[in-house]
Amino acid sequence: MVRTRFAPSPTGYLHIGGARTALFCWAYAKKHGGTFILRIEDTDRERSTRESVEAILDAMQWLGLDYEGPYSQMDRLERYRMAAEQLITKDHAYYCYASRDELEALREQQRARGDKPRYDGRWRPENAKKHGLKPPPGAQPVVRFRNPDSGEVTFNDLVKGPITVANGELDDLVLLRADGIPTYNFGVVVDDIDMAITHVIRGDDHVNNTPRQINIYRALGTSQPRFAHVPMILGADGERLSKRHGAVSVMQYRDDGYLPEALVNYLARLGWSHGDEEMFSREQLVSWFDLEHISQSPARFDPGKLAWLNAQYLKGTDEARLAALAGPFLLRDGCDLAKGPPLARVAALLKERANTIEELADAAVYFYRNIEPPSHLREKHYTSASLSASNVVQTRFAEITWTRENISNTVKAVAQETNLKMPAIAMPLRVMVTGRSETPSIDATFELIGKAEVRRRIRDELKRAGIDDSSPG
Repeated sequence: MVRTRFAPSPTGYLHIGGARTALFCWAYAKKHGGTFILRIEDTDRERSTRESVEAILDAMQWLGLDYEGPYSQMDRLERYRMAAEQLITKDHAYYCYASRDELEALREQQRARGDKPRYDGRWRPENAKKHGLKPPPGAQPVVRFRNPDSGEVTFNDLVKGPITVANGELDDLVLLRADGIPTYNFGVVVDDIDMAITHVIRGDDHVNNTPRQINIYRALGTSQPRFAHVPMILGADGERLSKRHGAVSVMQYRDDGYLPEALVNYLARLGWSHGDEEMFSREQLVSWFDLEHISQSPARFDPGKLAWLNAQYLKGTDEARLAALAGPFLLRDGCDLAKGPPLARVAALLKERANTIEELADAAVYFYRNIEPPSHLREKHYTSASLSASNVVQTRFAEITWTRENISNTVKAVAQETNLKMPAIAMPLRVMVTGRSETPSIDATFELIGKAEVRRRIRDELKRAGIDDSSPG
């Protein structure tokens, strides 16, 4: 059975690159009826925080990536110690007492000679005996892996193809630090063995770790999983992805009004494709996903494309759900949702014009509180003729049944009577009522705002402009 895992370090939020890795692991396991595991690699005690763990869990839940776990490496320290002792017993590992100063001096000497800095194996038992090295009193050793001196490591990467590395290029890496905390390369191997991981899907920044890990698998006498290293994500400009490109927390996208299904869809298309399909459901992703169609070239993150895709999802989203998502944005903007039309009706009117929930909510503000028109819109659209015509319109509004058709017919009739083109009267009315120059059609907008509120806003603007209305109500 296929078993995959996502193993983030809780030293910050879950970012776009990590979310894509998690999605690929999740989709591959689901495609094959397998299990997807979440493992928290929290052995960096200085940088790991509970807040980061919660941020990762929140992001996984919001994206809808269900998992087995989460498992914590810090809960498994005894297991790593036992595995290290197993390797020492079989002469695949040894205690190393080299101090930090010694190792830094060694690296400086190697750099001075033009050599690649690497551990020289001085505490391998045969070398320590040869040179008469004795453990310093009170020193706490690390455990180092005895990497094979000859031969090579070859593996068939499911994305990149065959990769071969000579063992002579690898030195004896640390397995356990002096405090008993495993290093990344050791902890990940022990965990993947114990959790019966069959496929390791991760970023290609880990390619260089893979030969080291394969040697540890062999030394522990177990078979290795299959590896698939996914190219990194770049910004639209081809540079390494950073915050300025949109590489922020996954939850920031939620807070900015993106739908999780849109982000999942977009992440799936970052480096993987199914023909020319741009939009697809989570179920279609699971049905189609494979490793063969992961690109060998870096993907480029395009915020504009993500916004476009989110807009398509908004158009197909139920208005009640949109209302529930937009409500908090409006409340933070000082709106009283009880003093306006049902938000679901507003969402239905606005969703064709918004890229995000935040944009939809921003466009909905004038339905729930008056927005004073900015001076440049007043100067541009208010003329003596348009103000006089607007006064006639709001008076006529008092006499009609409040429907889109009647609102439209009233405005058209006044325009005809006053020899004004429709924009010359519709635009000032829009500005007076909404404080904006761009809204859906004024008949639909005015109908939702309501007769009394529309007339009140028009009258207030006319009064400010020196036209005092004396018509009833």
